[in-house]
Amino acid sequence: MKIDRVETVRTVLHPNLIWVQLYTDDGRVGLGETFFGPAAVAGYIHEIAAPYLIGKDPRAVERHYNTLGRGMAFRAMGAEMRGLSAIDMALWDLFGQSVGLPVYACLGGPVREKIRLYNTCAGYGYNIFKSARPGSGFASSWGIGEHEGPYEDLGAWLYEGRAADIARSLLDMGITAMKIWPFDQFADESGGEHITPEQIERGVEPFRQIRDAVGNRMEIAVELHSRWNLQSAMRIAEALEEIKPLWYEDPIRMDNADALAEFARRTRVPTTASETLASRWAFREMLEKDAIGIVMLDPGWVGGISEARKIAALAEAYHRPFAPHDCTGPIAYVVGTHLCLATPNAMIQEGVRAYYHGWYESVVTELPAIENGYVAAPAGPGLGTRLRQEFLDREDVVVTATSE
Repeated sequence: MKIDRVETVRTVLHPNLIWVQLYTDDGRVGLGETFFGPAAVAGYIHEIAAPYLIGKDPRAVERHYNTLGRGMAFRAMGAEMRGLSAIDMALWDLFGQSVGLPVYACLGGPVREKIRLYNTCAGYGYNIFKSARPGSGFASSWGIGEHEGPYEDLGAWLYEGRAADIARSLLDMGITAMKIWPFDQFADESGGEHITPEQIERGVEPFRQIRDAVGNRMEIAVELHSRWNLQSAMRIAEALEEIKPLWYEDPIRMDNADALAEFARRTRVPTTASETLASRWAFREMLEKDAIGIVMLDPGWVGGISEARKIAALAEAYHRPFAPHDCTGPIAYVVGTHLCLATPNAMIQEGVRAYYHGWYESVVTELPAIENGYVAAPAGPGLGTRLRQEFLDREDVVVTATSE
């Protein structure tokens, strides 16, 4: 079993995403995915990674991950790490297919049959259909009003004042946790250096609406997107204490573990971080300094399945849970569910109902099964899903290949 072809798949309809397909000489195809800067990622894959991979047995996953990873002079979330993340997913997909088992079984699981799901209250076009450009303002890449459907949650809670309606709708689906980010809109004005009392009150309002409508039946996570300095983040956290949030996510930029640790010490709500970190070495420092209460990673950015499982094990040693991020694409979502089923300290899986009941279905053949607020990984061998042939056949889809 040897890799004989490496493909990247891109489409103008989803300009932030790139898929990787590894073909073998016995007819198998392994699938991976990453998000952001796809042209740079494609350059790394075809110029650096593909020449190494072609002719190799894909089942030596750890060898390939370490060989490609050691070739990087840094461990940051650049194009190389994103490309390696997608490749690693595809290698694990091929490994599972070769032994006829789902990835979670290959990782030693399952330790559970399903994992609790929370809903990130984005909409159909959030961060997917258009790219935010440097200097662009709040909501420039959210696509609100451009797509129709029942789950345009972002517009509903942010602009229509219907946070309570969304909470009720989610509870009707069995989903008992949700995430919103009503403070982002104020960060543009000061560059995140100051937030006024009036802005804080406006930002707290959707949380109060939810609590007044459904009480504590709904857990509410606070997303801050690393947009604030320490003092502003602390003012927001203080104002939200009465709400008893599930967590504060990425309150400041992840470039100062001491500052994040100070934030964590000054609130009783867990600090969750961070999808913006790559590699176990970055997480090690944060955990050593007691800066993170819940470890969040994105398998499409952090180094794929191989690195994600090591970070989860590191978090377990510090008695911390981990929660995979997905507000990007269907394969990262699938991979997160496999990791959750196989990892003892998995806490909860992120999902966006506008995605998995929307455009995800047009891209892949299978998605994780959701029932009463819980999600389970596909049961087929490997990741258990493929790119749809009708998706690959579309005129807007561009496939680039490197082969022997």
